[in-house]
Amino acid sequence: MNDGVLRIGELSRRTGVSPELLRAWEQRYGLLQPTRSQGGFRLYSSADEARVRRTTALIAEGLSAAEAARQAAQALEPGAPAAQPLIDDLADGLQKALDNFDAAAGHAALDRLFEAVSIEFAIADVLIPYLHELGERWANGTVSVAQEHFASNLIRGRLLGLARDWGTGGSSTAVLACPPDEAHDLGLILFGVLIARRGWRVTFLGANTPFDTLEASVRTLRPSLIVLATCDAELFRRHADAIAAVAAGRTVVAVAAPVAEQAVSATGARPLVNDIAEAARALAGV
Repeated sequence: MNDGVLRIGELSRRTGVSPELLRAWEQRYGLLQPTRSQGGFRLYSSADEARVRRTTALIAEGLSAAEAARQAAQALEPGAPAAQPLIDDLADGLQKALDNFDAAAGHAALDRLFEAVSIEFAIADVLIPYLHELGERWANGTVSVAQEHFASNLIRGRLLGLARDWGTGGSSTAVLACPPDEAHDLGLILFGVLIARRGWRVTFLGANTPFDTLEASVRTLRPSLIVLATCDAELFRRHADAIAAVAAGRTVVAVAAPVAEQAVSATGARPLVNDIAEAARALAGV
C-alpha cells in the first residue's frame, strides 16, 4: 500500500475505529500524521494504520486511550509527539461533569473548551467524539439513559446558543430539517453550526419536520441547499418517495442517513458522509 492514500472512512473500515475517534486520537494525542489531498481531505498512511491498530490492541489490554496512543506512537515511531494534555483534560473534565449530572461543572468545562480552542475544533475534535463515545457507553450499559439524555440536552442547549447568528451568514443558504418521526436533531445542530462558521446562512427547522412544512419553507426562503438528516434507516426508506419529490425541485437536496449512498442517490438527493465535520467541509463545492 502506498503512503498517504487512505481517506478517513477507509482507515475506519480497515481498523474498526470510528472516524470520530480517529479524529479525536489525531488531535488529542498526535497519533496520526495525515497529509492533505488537493481537495483538502486528510489522507492517511500505512504507518497511521499501524499506530491505530496498536492503540486499539493496547486499549483492549486495559490501557487508557491516552496511554495506549502514547505507547503506540513511541513504539512504532520513537520520538513521536506527546499527547496534548490540555485538550485531553478538557474532554475528561466534561465527561466527568456530565456523568455526574453536574450542570454547573459541565457548563464550566464547555466555557474552558471554547476559550481554549476554536469553535470548529471544539465541535469536530472534542464534542463529536465525546457524543460518539457517549452513545457507545449507553449501548454497552456503562451510562444510563438519564445520563445520556442529560449530557445531550446540556450540549444541545449550548450549541443552540452558538447558533444565534447562523441566519446572518453569506449568500449561500441552507435549510436543515429532520424528516417526520425523527426526534434526534443534535447531529444536525452540530452540522449547522459548522457550516455557519464556514459562511452559510442557516435556517434550522429541527426534528420531526413535516414535508409540507419543509416545502412551504423552501418556497419562501429559496435556499441554495436542503439538508435532511435521520439516524434511522427505516425512516429513510419510509420517506424515500417524499425525499425524491423534494429532490425533484430546483434546490439541491443532501441527505445524511445510515443507508448506502446508492439508496440516497436513487431519490435524486446527494448523500452526505456520516462524519459530520467531513460533511460540512464537503459543502464547499455546493
